[in-house]
Amino acid sequence: MTERQEQISTRILAIANQKGGVGKTTTAINLGTALAAVGEKVLVVDMDPQGNATTGLGLERAAKGRSTYEVLIGEASLRDIIRETHIPGLHCAPSSLDLLGAELELSEFQRKAHRLHDAIRACLSSADCSYTYLLLDCPPSLNLLTINALSAADAVLVPLQCEYFALEGLSQLLKTVERVRQSLNRRLSIQGIVLTMYDRRNSLSEQVAEDVRAVLGEKVYQTVIPRNVRVSEAPSHGKPVLLYDHRCTGSQAYIRLASEIIQREQALRTAS
Repeated sequence: MTERQEQISTRILAIANQKGGVGKTTTAINLGTALAAVGEKVLVVDMDPQGNATTGLGLERAAKGRSTYEVLIGEASLRDIIRETHIPGLHCAPSSLDLLGAELELSEFQRKAHRLHDAIRACLSSADCSYTYLLLDCPPSLNLLTINALSAADAVLVPLQCEYFALEGLSQLLKTVERVRQSLNRRLSIQGIVLTMYDRRNSLSEQVAEDVRAVLGEKVYQTVIPRNVRVSEAPSHGKPVLLYDHRCTGSQAYIRLASEIIQREQALRTAS
């Protein structure tokens, strides 16, 4: 890491879970917005071919030659594709459908699992690429795109839906994180588990929350993200829920989550 990177203290968080529909992209969008609202400079890197983080931040999917796909195959730098959002302090590196074929193409490259890592390091060494947080929105699978994100990240943030099979899927993800840590990225850790789609009227949600906390203890954030219709509506308007309705329970939960993450990061810096 360069002297400049140490001064900026950029933290790179991969938002990952191989299960779809658990709130990864919703978390990336709204956590990024909440962090930017308290003065952090944030870049959301959309690694999902579906591009929902891109459109959820009010941007169109990238035109040819201007997406994370070109970054991965070496035809563009990360700096070149970054776009501003309508949220001050929050930028986005957009996705495109070309990412669907990236895994096959990446297999022909050396350091195929480190393509994103190398692109991020090159970006952060530049004077106009100073971020305090990079949020890597991963696809709902443990493919080479996700492995690239885990290889580039300092830590993993895991959105976990409060449902019956949650712990089973989490176990698989944690094994993958450990394999990546041992073979590709020694600094990788679990930043935390955030419980999503929590319904206080449903006893199953409470039981899953209790089970996850019993197994993972302090790794589970105190903040839970509730089921909230405003959170579901916001993407159709191309807005984070914090802009769509900042007073709803979902918005308030993401504000608390951002605060909790910042506190954890400060504690890590103090401990080190």
